[in-house]
Amino acid sequence: MDLLPYIIGSAFFLVALLYASVGHAGATGYLAVMAIAGIQPSVMKPTALTLNIVVASIATYKYYRNDAISLRLLIPLILVSIPCAYIGGRINLPPHYYKPMVGLFLLFAAYNAFFSANQSANYRVNVAKLPVLYVVGASLGFLSGLTGVGGGVFLSPLMLAMRWAPIRTISGTAAGFILVNSISGLAGLLSSTPQTMDGMSWWILAVILGGYLGAEFGSHRFSPSTIQKLLAGTLLIAGIKLISSIL
Repeated sequence: MDLLPYIIGSAFFLVALLYASVGHAGATGYLAVMAIAGIQPSVMKPTALTLNIVVASIATYKYYRNDAISLRLLIPLILVSIPCAYIGGRINLPPHYYKPMVGLFLLFAAYNAFFSANQSANYRVNVAKLPVLYVVGASLGFLSGLTGVGGGVFLSPLMLAMRWAPIRTISGTAAGFILVNSISGLAGLLSSTPQTMDGMSWWILAVILGGYLGAEFGSHRFSPSTIQKLLAGTLLIAGIKLISSIL
């Protein structure tokens, strides 16, 4: 009996649990697990996007139920990110160009998020202007397509740095952003007949459970400072993953 799919599924459960607690879906974590397990690249991207859609759907629902999604921010972002993510997903760039830069950005964002966690819960929210949201949505949607992730690891630290919403609302808005970008990215892959593995059904079940538990605690049980520290840890993992993948 091949235990590898079940071992991978257990790791996916932990990834979904951590990422969903901060409104993310876990694509960078799934990719890291599959890379360690030696799974073929042709399988990794469609698998990560499929699992992303499952977890992001749960997180979006949970955060929306707890009034932790800003539609004023989300709608302009996704209007332009959806086509840009689709276009970006159809472009294959050498990973050694963008992965170090993105990885360093995420490490810096993790550092900033962790050390400002105790002071950020009650900061004054700044109103984001519509043209800025369009530019951000288009840019991050395209970048999401290029990297094969949902974009939350880019959007969350940006919204936090700009103080566009309270911490919990940042997580909820990022979840919605990830959901639509993952669907768009997967749509772009369908034309190339993506491959999957036999353990896919088990993996989906694992991330459903992990995503539900993580979103349940992140959407209304964790304090804003706890969410921000978890976000810092998530960004740290993603940053290390992106940088180490080119070594």
